[in-house]
Order: sequence, then structure tokens, then C-alpha cells
Amino acid sequence: MAGRTSEAQKFLRDSSHTSPSSVDLEAPHRLASTASDGKATLTPIDDLASVQTDETSQPIAAESKSAPHPSQWRIVWSLVTGSYVNVLLLLMPVAAYSYIDKWGDIPIFVLNFLAMMPLANILGEATETLAEHCGDTIGGLVNATFGNAVEVIIAVFALKKGEIALVQSSLLGSMLSNLLLVLGCCFIAAHIGGGSETSFSGRSAATNMSLLFVTSFAMLVPTYYHYSNFASSAAVREEEVLVMSRVSAIFLIAMYLQLLVFQLHTHRPRPTVVPALEASAAVAGESLDEPDSHEPQMSLWMSVVVLAVSTALVSIFSEFLVASVDGFTESANISRSFVGIILLPIVGNAVEHVTAIKVALKNNMELALGVAVGSATQISLFVVPFCVVAGWVMGQPMTLAFPTFDAVTYVISIVIVYAIVSNGTSNWLEGSMLLTLYCLIGVALIEMELIDD
Repeated sequence: MAGRTSEAQKFLRDSSHTSPSSVDLEAPHRLASTASDGKATLTPIDDLASVQTDETSQPIAAESKSAPHPSQWRIVWSLVTGSYVNVLLLLMPVAAYSYIDKWGDIPIFVLNFLAMMPLANILGEATETLAEHCGDTIGGLVNATFGNAVEVIIAVFALKKGEIALVQSSLLGSMLSNLLLVLGCCFIAAHIGGGSETSFSGRSAATNMSLLFVTSFAMLVPTYYHYSNFASSAAVREEEVLVMSRVSAIFLIAMYLQLLVFQLHTHRPRPTVVPALEASAAVAGESLDEPDSHEPQMSLWMSVVVLAVSTALVSIFSEFLVASVDGFTESANISRSFVGIILLPIVGNAVEHVTAIKVALKNNMELALGVAVGSATQISLFVVPFCVVAGWVMGQPMTLAFPTFDAVTYVISIVIVYAIVSNGTSNWLEGSMLLTLYCLIGVALIEMELIDD
């Protein structure tokens, strides 16, 4: 989720800039000595703009103001070159040409898969910058809307092709990768960076997990009805499952809107800051509630431009990627469910996952948990029901009746994660448990072909 990810990235930037050696403990109290009528007087540092130095006739304040401010295009360039994963942007023309020239499904899938990873990173950066310009409430809505834009775009193009099973498996995979892979890595990283056990707010985690239980119920009921013999015929049963799924999707979206009101208005928490970081910032005269001052920010209009361009490029390469899935699975002899549950979630979440793990290494498990579990909650409460409604509009029978293996895997994962996080502490063994479960799911999917009805 972009909001939590931006908070995590800001935490990483601030913690790297505010080291004890770089903080001037006397900065707020520094005084300058000048001569006036033969007596020494003390002048506050704020008034030094009017004091002339011996070597130059320019005031100190004017000297600091003369420092050049980078242009918006230079800021965008620093965004593009600011991450190692963005090197994959060089593959974009090759990926596009591979589709146009019909190189084959395997190279088309691999090249477009790699080309989309940096685009997802840039889209997330543009989203969080735009959210900072829009204020708390509107910014929260921007993050909520574009936080999982890559998953939504891939799902929409798959729905256009009638790839309902691929949509279901990719969304399930995004949730499982956050709940098992990322959270497991975060628990182990927290042990490496902080000690034997790490504490966090069990109440906040329990709230998110309760919402996931609600979505699991909304999934289980249509799934059970789909494989039962309640209806007089298969056609009647499918129609009833479709109606049940669409009504449930509307309720889930309404629940998501209530969650936004809860988080952004009625129960908006005070930003949590590591005590040592808060003290360092206070000594340096900085406020962590203000936008990050270490790096120049994109302007509002440039954020909109970057967001629009990156979204358009993600849409183009998503279409190429989805078009090659069938041939890729046949040529590579792997199941479509493995592609959807294991591979596709990497496209939109790789950078976010790395950010969560880095935050956990710095022993801020609260923020890492918010990135992992919060993203899974947003996908289950908004992206999945949105795809059901989108399929309704597009005339595609997208339902909440997932394949039995998918539904059972999802529910078991939620139960295990809830049992682990409910006590508010974590250790490396619990992280290993989550990673083992994720690997077992992957092994089961390598040779397993789920039947798409």
C-alpha cells in the first residue's frame, strides 16, 4: 500500500540522514560574537545575514540562498536513476519490440515482466509525492486509489481477455506474498537487526486480520455454493453465485470506504516515530511531520505528469504480459496458477517488499507490519471486489468463488498469521514458519493444474 510504503521509505531516508555524528547539538543555540562600542555582544544566528565577514562582503544568509535549486526535470531524473531496479527501464523498448515482432511467448513474458518492475516503482513514488501535495485526507484517498494500481491494471486487461482464473490467482498471490513471504522475511530481518524478539502493536494487527477474516467469509460462501448441489442445475447455480458475489463485492467496497474514514478521519493516529530519531530531529531543529527536507520534491504538476505517464506505460506492458501468459505456461510447462500466485505479484510488489524488509532490519516492526498486512487488507477489501464489479460492467462473470485450493490456502494463511501476530511479538522461528508455508504452496503449484470451470 503506497501510504505505508511512503512512510517506510521516509523512515529509511530520515534514519540514514540523522546519525549522531551529523547532528549539531549546538545548532539551535549557536551565537556569534560582534563588536559594538568596544563591548562584546552576542548575536543570534538568525541575525547573521546583516553581519559582514572579514573576507567577503556577502551576508551568510544570502550565500545560502544563492545555492541553485534543481529543476523539476533533474528531480525526475534522480527519481528514475535513484534505484537499482530502475536499470530495467532499459528493457522497455526491447520488451515492446518483442511483442510487435512476435519473438515468442517466453521472451515476451520475461521481458515485459522485467520491464514492469521499475515502472511499478516509479508509479508508487509519483503516487506518494502527489499525496504529500494534496494534504492528509485527499492524499490518503490518492494512496488508496493508486496504492495497488499495478494489480488493478493487470486484472483489468486479464478480464478483457476473459482470463478470470488468472485474475483470481494473481490477486490471491498478492495477498499471500504480503502475508507469508514479506511478513516472514520481516520477522527474520527484525531478529537480525534487533534481537531475539520484536514487539509491535497487537491491537492494530488484530484489526487488519479481522478485516481479512471478513473477506475470507465473503470468499468461502460463494466457493462452497459453487461446488455444492443446492441449485436445480449448473446454470442456475452459476447465476446465483454471480449475484451473490456482486452483492458481496458491494458490501466489501462499502467496508473499505468505512476503513478509509476510520483511518483518515475518526481514528487518525499520530505518526509513530522511533524515539531516538525523534530526539535527533528535535535537536537538529527539524520536524518529522513536515515533508522530507533532505531531497527536493517534485511539484504537483510534475507528480501528475509522472503518474499519468507511468500508468500509461504500465497499461501497455500489462497488455503485452497478459497476452503472453497462455503461451508461456504451455511452453514452460508450468501451471497458470503458479504464474498467477507466485510470479505476477512480484511485478507490482517487489520494491514495496524490499522497503518493508529494510524497515524491519532497523527494528521498526510496527511500520513493516503496516506495509505487509495493510497491503493485503487493501487488496482483499478493495481490489478483489473492484474486479468483480469491473467484470460486471465488462460482461465477464468474475465471481468470489475461487478454486478450492486457493480458498483453503487463503483461509489457512490468515489463521496462521493471526495466531502469530495477535500477541504483539515476533521472532525468527515464526518468520521461518511463514516462509515455509509460502514455499509449500509454491511446490504444490509447480506441477498442479487447477481446473477452471
